[in-house]
Amino acid sequence: MKKLLSILALAGMCVAGAFAQDTWPVDIGFIDWIHRPSDVAGLRIGIPYGKNDQITGVDLGLYGYSDYAWAIQFNLLASVVRDQMGGLQVGCFNKVGRLTGLQVGLWNNAPTVEGFQLGLLNLADQVDGMQIGLVNRTELMRGYQIGLCNVIRESPVPFMVLANFTF
Repeated sequence: MKKLLSILALAGMCVAGAFAQDTWPVDIGFIDWIHRPSDVAGLRIGIPYGKNDQITGVDLGLYGYSDYAWAIQFNLLASVVRDQMGGLQVGCFNKVGRLTGLQVGLWNNAPTVEGFQLGLLNLADQVDGMQIGLVNRTELMRGYQIGLCNVIRESPVPFMVLANFTF
């Protein structure tokens, strides 16, 4: 019996190793101890978390982290993309290196936004698009801000209540 279990364990490690650098269609975070694919093209379920180099498709869970994402991300606690993100992020905290798309959450943070931020607190260095929230802050903007406190630091009018814009 021990010999059979040893052979099955060795075979499982060989199969898992063969997929180590491949793109997988599904990744489930709670089975991280079995295998962690570097890329996911399809569905990632992060319970309690999902961590991959690249995600393309749908990301669901509590906490999702990746280097790149072209996805729809619904993570209850946080969605974090270290470099480039294209798509939709929904969660309490959303952070991206560069964003093309939409962030919806309590706290949205992205150095570069081409699209929209919708939340209580929206922070960015540069926005080409729109920020809608209680507090909106950016350094440079081509677009509109709607909220209670709107700050565009590199603007003739850097602070406005209710709305602010530059082009």
